[in-house]
Amino acid sequence: MIIDIHTHVYPEKIVAKAIAKLEKNSGTKAKTDGTKAGLRESMKEAGIDYSLLLPVATSAKQVDKINEEAAEANASAKETGLLSFGGIHPDTENYKEVLRRVKEYGLKGIKLHPDYQDTFFNDIRCKRIVEEASSLGLYIMVHAGVDIGLPDPVHCRPEHVEEVLEETGTDKLILAHMGGWRLWQEVEERLAGRNLYLDTAFSTDCIPGVEGMLTNEQFVHLARAHGIDKVLFGTDSPWSGQKVCVDWLEKTDLTEDEKEKILSGNARKILDV
Repeated sequence: MIIDIHTHVYPEKIVAKAIAKLEKNSGTKAKTDGTKAGLRESMKEAGIDYSLLLPVATSAKQVDKINEEAAEANASAKETGLLSFGGIHPDTENYKEVLRRVKEYGLKGIKLHPDYQDTFFNDIRCKRIVEEASSLGLYIMVHAGVDIGLPDPVHCRPEHVEEVLEETGTDKLILAHMGGWRLWQEVEERLAGRNLYLDTAFSTDCIPGVEGMLTNEQFVHLARAHGIDKVLFGTDSPWSGQKVCVDWLEKTDLTEDEKEKILSGNARKILDV
């Protein structure tokens, strides 16, 4: 089994415009058309069994609809292979009620994107969400490090994560992009070995034309320094090709047991599939 724990699709009405804008801002060409159908075609080519959708709420008013659609996606996951986390925004005033509803929907976690939500991860609003979500057993996927399509400042750095860990005591964080895109030395120094997960999305040099990515040697070193049991396979599709990412990981110097844990074993425990 292969599980991609980090993917995105966009609403049909805006998908073409959204993909064009993101391609321009990031300088990166999308590898699918950004639709669910496009993702499923990519999964079939790559031999991926499940992909986790990570919706980003850019305003508090979007949250309820995002979570309703996430629940609908999960209801048909056995047929489509598409699972979803819920979404929340730091400005969500009734965040406790929203998180309880996420739990009632059967969703396994939520997504925060501090850059798109213009909120530093160590802001009290994020800490409250992390603490409440953790108490409900929900995982919190967080964009970490630089965002290729957005200017400074970086809203989730390793020192922000340290502060959140210490103040909330959470063991439910999943840091995207191997803990902090292009901040991997800081990740190793501050976060490696801590009780959190890292995902591999858009972090390795399998993606042509993107500088500063982790090489095979660098990736294996960081993954082992952190702990293989806490590393999850993700692609950031459509911004990475799923098949290319699977093939790249299969060719690393990791053992077969380590590859299995990253490609699905660790994620199965989170997603219960």
